[in-house]
Amino acid sequence: MDKTKLLVVEDEPTLLETLKYNLVRQGYEVVTAADGAQALPTARAERPDLVILDVMLPGLDGFEICRVLRQEMSLPILMLTARDEEVDKIVGLEVGADDYLTKPFSMRELLARVKAQLRRVRILREEFEASGREPADSESSVSVFTFGELVIDESRREVQRGGEVLALKPKEFDLLTFLARNRGIALGRSLILERVWGWDFDGGSRTVDVHIRWLREKVEVDPAQPARILTVRGIGYRFDG
Repeated sequence: MDKTKLLVVEDEPTLLETLKYNLVRQGYEVVTAADGAQALPTARAERPDLVILDVMLPGLDGFEICRVLRQEMSLPILMLTARDEEVDKIVGLEVGADDYLTKPFSMRELLARVKAQLRRVRILREEFEASGREPADSESSVSVFTFGELVIDESRREVQRGGEVLALKPKEFDLLTFLARNRGIALGRSLILERVWGWDFDGGSRTVDVHIRWLREKVEVDPAQPARILTVRGIGYRFDG
C-alpha cells in the first residue's frame, strides 16, 4: 500500500525539519517547500494527500497558495500561522483552508489535526464508493436538490440560482449542503461547526455567522431579507426549502 503523502510548506528551516521528522516517524511520506515559489510546482508534481501550509511565506503568502490549490485540486489544507486573530482564521477559511493551527503548537496537536483531516477524507470516499454512484459526469449519479430557482448539485459540487452558476467557496458549499439536507430544522451553531468544520476545529461560532453572511449574499435574492437561510433567535439557522 502506498504511503500517505504530505506536503509541508514552511520557511523556518528548523520547524520544517522538525515537522518532517515527526511526520515521517508517523509513517507518512513527506515532501517539502521552503517558500511560496516552490509550493505550487511541488504540489502539482507530487499530488499530496494533504498540505500543511504556513501563512507567512516569502513571495506568495499562504492565503494565495491556498486559493490556487483549492482551485486546482481537492485535498485537505491545514494552515499554520504565528498570528491568533480571528480575522486571519476567517480569511484562511474563506480561501479554502480546512483547518487552522496557531503557533506555537504541540506536535501532538498537529498530528491529531492531520489524522482528523485524513480520516474525514477517507470516510467521504468510503461513503461515495458504498453509494455505488457513477462518476459525477454521469447524469444518473447526480444528487440534486431543487428549491425553486436554487439548484444544489452535490456530485458536481455546483450551485445554480436562476440558471446562473454561483461561485461558492468550498466551505460555503459544504455549509449550504448541510443546511439544505436538514431543511426545516433549526440547527445550532455548535452543531454546524462540528458537522461542517469538524469536531476538532477550534474556531468560534462567529465563523458560522460570517460564512452565513457570505452565503446569503450569493444565494439570496435579497440578502438583507433572506428567504432561504433564516436566523433562529437563540439557536442558530434554518434552511427553508
